[in-house]
Amino acid sequence: MAGFRGSRGNVALILAVAVLASVPGCTGTDRGQAPATSAPVSPGGSSGGNATPGPSGLLPAPSGTLSIPEVVKEVEPSVVTITTQAGIGSGVIYRSDGSIVTDAHVVEDQQRQPFTSVQVQLADGTRTSASVLAVDDPTDVAVIRADRSNLPAARFSTATPEVGDLTVVIGTPLGLEDTVTSGIVSGLHRNMPPSREQPQGALDLIQTDAPISPGNSGGAVADNKGQIIGLSEAYLPPSSGAVAIGFVTPSATVTNVADQLLKNGKASHAVLGLIPADLTPEIVQRFNLPTTTGALVIQVSPGGPADKAGIRTGDIITSFAGQKIAKVTDLLAALRKAQPGQQAAITAQRGTDTKTFNAMLGDTSSSG
Repeated sequence: MAGFRGSRGNVALILAVAVLASVPGCTGTDRGQAPATSAPVSPGGSSGGNATPGPSGLLPAPSGTLSIPEVVKEVEPSVVTITTQAGIGSGVIYRSDGSIVTDAHVVEDQQRQPFTSVQVQLADGTRTSASVLAVDDPTDVAVIRADRSNLPAARFSTATPEVGDLTVVIGTPLGLEDTVTSGIVSGLHRNMPPSREQPQGALDLIQTDAPISPGNSGGAVADNKGQIIGLSEAYLPPSSGAVAIGFVTPSATVTNVADQLLKNGKASHAVLGLIPADLTPEIVQRFNLPTTTGALVIQVSPGGPADKAGIRTGDIITSFAGQKIAKVTDLLAALRKAQPGQQAAITAQRGTDTKTFNAMLGDTSSSG
């Protein structure tokens, strides 16, 4: 079935994907902002949230677990609505100095250029202008800074949640501020294959059945301790046959990238220097390939790590740094965990021969 298509900043920015890893039968995901609206905006309901963040924006964790209303009171003051020329999204206050994390596609245009005009509405209903400090397209994480200080920073948990844990989603779906939905962690380590809008794929996501809609993007997903476990990233639209399948960028990714963006203005990622493709039955049959699993190399960057290691177009990568590679998302996920400068052992099938390579990974940075 054909995937759904769209563009960054439209009503729903849609990743064109044919297969969603670990979710058989799915055909695409909607990502992005809700359309801008001229309807009057009412002040957000900031209930509770009287704890004072420290210099790093971290608050002491509450003891025990919280009810959903208590989670909302804890988290809602740190959730903002972001308005750009293209529409509305959400964000979470990261530091008390006005630094806010959100999804990169909320604050970028179709050419991946940051919007020059960004407005932030705080939970108390006040508005302020903001600037885009930096974005990281590979992880779809961005940091913006509001022209306000002494803001209530959220607490981020970088621990991996467990399947079945509570999820509370807070954001501005379709322009409806302070909307709360809830569910559970439905799955972990979900990967989306590369697409036109997301060439490097969307990797290692949390799956939840808490409803996520356009405008939720970049908003808070919290646990039962009032900690942020991730940012709303995407959802499978009902037209795909899905019911309540949403995806979240984990806080471990968000905080790692946000800290790099704030320190360096960019985030570094390991690069192999090749373009892979999945092995389809048609490709296997047409080229009489010796295996049906792996990542087929369709292009090698001259002078890049793969080229220097001896990898060629047509090779089929079956192992990377000790991890089995059955499809492209396996390779991308393994590469995401690697570090620039790391030596990676790679096994590939070349015709009937099995080849072993040792590649020193390069360093690619996405500038803000």
